[in-house]
Amino acid sequence: MTGKATSEASVSTPEETAPEPAKVPTTEPSGEVAASESTGQEQAPEPQKPQAQDPAAPAASAMPATTKPEPPSEDVPSAPLRLTLEDVSHSSLTVSWEPPEKLGKLGLQGYVLEFCREGASEWVPVNPRPVMVTQQTVRNLALGDKFFLRVTAVSSAGAGPPAVLDQPVHIQEITEAPKIRVPRHLRQTYIRQVGESVNLQIPFQGKPKPQVSWTHNGHTLDNQRVNVRSGDQDSILFIRSAQRSDSGRYELTVHLEGLEAKASIDILVIEKPGPPSSIKLLDVWGCNAALEWTPPQDTGNTELLGYTVQKADKKTGQWFTVLERYHPTTCTISDLIIGNSYSFRVFSENLCGLSDLATTTKELAHIHKADITAKPREFIERDFSEAPSFTQPLADHTSTPGYSTQLFCSVRASPKPKIIWMKNKMDIQGDPKYRAVSEQGVCTLEIRKPSPFDSGVYTCKAINVLGEASVDCRLEVKGGCRKGALSTLL
Repeated sequence: MTGKATSEASVSTPEETAPEPAKVPTTEPSGEVAASESTGQEQAPEPQKPQAQDPAAPAASAMPATTKPEPPSEDVPSAPLRLTLEDVSHSSLTVSWEPPEKLGKLGLQGYVLEFCREGASEWVPVNPRPVMVTQQTVRNLALGDKFFLRVTAVSSAGAGPPAVLDQPVHIQEITEAPKIRVPRHLRQTYIRQVGESVNLQIPFQGKPKPQVSWTHNGHTLDNQRVNVRSGDQDSILFIRSAQRSDSGRYELTVHLEGLEAKASIDILVIEKPGPPSSIKLLDVWGCNAALEWTPPQDTGNTELLGYTVQKADKKTGQWFTVLERYHPTTCTISDLIIGNSYSFRVFSENLCGLSDLATTTKELAHIHKADITAKPREFIERDFSEAPSFTQPLADHTSTPGYSTQLFCSVRASPKPKIIWMKNKMDIQGDPKYRAVSEQGVCTLEIRKPSPFDSGVYTCKAINVLGEASVDCRLEVKGGCRKGALSTLL
């Protein structure tokens, strides 16, 4: 029971459970030579007993011959069970087994894994000392190696009979099926303009190096126009100057030992379209003109996006766009100016742009003047005359001596009224102490450095031909007279 539990625990991490990891070939095997050196120094003699008892076998035999060992004693474990090859790569292999049915009276010390090259008779141990694992990985193997494997259970009484793989293990390069990875932008039609370069890089997988071939619409590529360079992981298709004949389906095929992978890439090489084949002026009525044209003979190797219609009057000769990306081949041009004569032209348009030339109408569309008599509407002139009226009266105001103050009011009148300012019913116009301003109906009186003498009732009067109006307010200047002002008054 103890040996079985140890083997199960060591299956996931066999290299960690080995008693001497530095000398276990699963971590750093160095081939037969390194294994033989360590065997001569440290290997116990028990695993070699079956080999010592074998008679000399011919070198060309498929498996080394062994004579029947003597019946094992009860102290020697039996052969391990179910020796299986788990994995083989180009440089390593992994084998596993199950513990023997009989572990022996003295208990199990471990297992010894051995290999023998095909055609040889000598078994070489991989691990110099028994290890308590039921799975081992042998690394750093050379391509082309072919050998047999066997594993022996060892106890303190000696080594038991070995368990041998029926078939030899062949170390060869792993074949990886070919696979092409088409870039996302190449999974839809790849569009280029005439004269531009085409440079496609298609990655692929496959081991060993696969064979790569290209075809254009099912035919071999023209080497004078198309260059192909293939490596281990990708293939590059290059066209220096694309022409419309390069359009079509390019197929990449990757071959590898009977397997193949294919990928198709659609390339479309386009150019500007030709102009419409013809254009005709169908009818002219009022301020409208009807046109009709035929599609171009050459669409530039792609679908048209529509037509652009332009007009030009005879006087200026300047062209103005009327319709853009218009799909039908008939249209009606409206809102033409009376008295002018117009020409019309039509461009074709695709992904490359407008056609270099346009088809122009041979006839002019004359927009004639109709016999229309203009009837002007009667206009009733409004009288805006108004007598003066104050919309904002004067407000009583208190001021401090020596600080200029202002009085405001607003008046409405038409025609513009004459403004007169008075103090205590006396006209103060022309007095330098006062400054009167009237602008857009706002009347302002500025009193410069007032004194208590300037207190009183101020009146603003507005007069025009339709009447007059006035507003009053009281101004009070607080504080006694200064000595200088009093002497001036005296």
